[in-house]
Amino acid sequence: MSYTLGQLAAKVQGVVKGDADLVIDKLGSLENATQNELSFLANSKYQSLLGSTSAGAVLVKTEELAQLVGNAIIVSNPYLAFAQISHLFVPATHGWSGIHQSAVVSPKATIAENVVVGPNAVIDDDVLIAEGCVIGAGCVLSRGVKIGQGSRLYPNVTLYHDVEVGDACIIHSGTVIGADGFGFAPNDVFWEKIDQLGSVVIGNNVEIGANSTVDRGAIENTQIGNGVKIDNQVQIAHNVVIGDNTAIAGCVGIAGSVKIGASCTISGGAGLAGHISIVDNTHITGMTMITRSIEEAGSYSSGTGMEPTAKWRRSVARFRRIDNMAKQISSLGQQIKKLSEKG
Repeated sequence: MSYTLGQLAAKVQGVVKGDADLVIDKLGSLENATQNELSFLANSKYQSLLGSTSAGAVLVKTEELAQLVGNAIIVSNPYLAFAQISHLFVPATHGWSGIHQSAVVSPKATIAENVVVGPNAVIDDDVLIAEGCVIGAGCVLSRGVKIGQGSRLYPNVTLYHDVEVGDACIIHSGTVIGADGFGFAPNDVFWEKIDQLGSVVIGNNVEIGANSTVDRGAIENTQIGNGVKIDNQVQIAHNVVIGDNTAIAGCVGIAGSVKIGASCTISGGAGLAGHISIVDNTHITGMTMITRSIEEAGSYSSGTGMEPTAKWRRSVARFRRIDNMAKQISSLGQQIKKLSEKG
């Protein structure tokens, strides 16, 4: 896989500065790229590296930055251009075509002719796999699963019965879609299981990271909208609804029946309590605990940031005294009010 600088510039509607015939066969970082590698500058704090990089060419934003390197592609958004070019250099990830002889495929399944099914995959009754899909080794597609065109399941993905995955989706290894939601009714002696009768419906162009879980709905479906991006080790509980183009970072936990709007971002380690709603264009910072609905778009945070341990301990000690301090201030306010009334 190699391209000239001119060919790559055409892919991203960029302008070449320098040698348009330079052959690029790889992408690299500013620190470590070599003469046949393309790098990018998307953060100004790395600008000083332009003077020392050995990259054959760099994606940059302005003509001024382009002057700092021998060859460049000038674009309005170097990071986006880098993402677009990255698709051209993806190596082959499997060495077989068609349905591997060790796969177990039900005669009642419907599989398009140009689908790849890896070793030891299991395809159950009434599964429908559309054109251009890749089902990795060891994947399990239970009864009634539907996979849209061009979707890819990496090895050891499990889709429970009746799960629907849209077009051009990517699901990474170890992910489980459609397991039972956490539904139990208490009685005096034990917990009575509530059978989860809904499913999971995933839109188009969704990516779900490794070892994430999306539970099926109790009655209605859990829903993930088009263009949603979910990182590794994310838990999405039953009947959650996620709007289009929302991005969720690693280790987020979302409790049951949460409704998240479109174009939101939820940073790593955040937790969302059940039965709340989040409006479109909401941005939640890392480790935030969301306990009530958010009705106005914006950025939301909770908790305290890092500080030296000794200072943190002092802060905790003061925090524990806040209730008493509040009572003292209230009492003082009442005394001042009485003195003021006496004149």
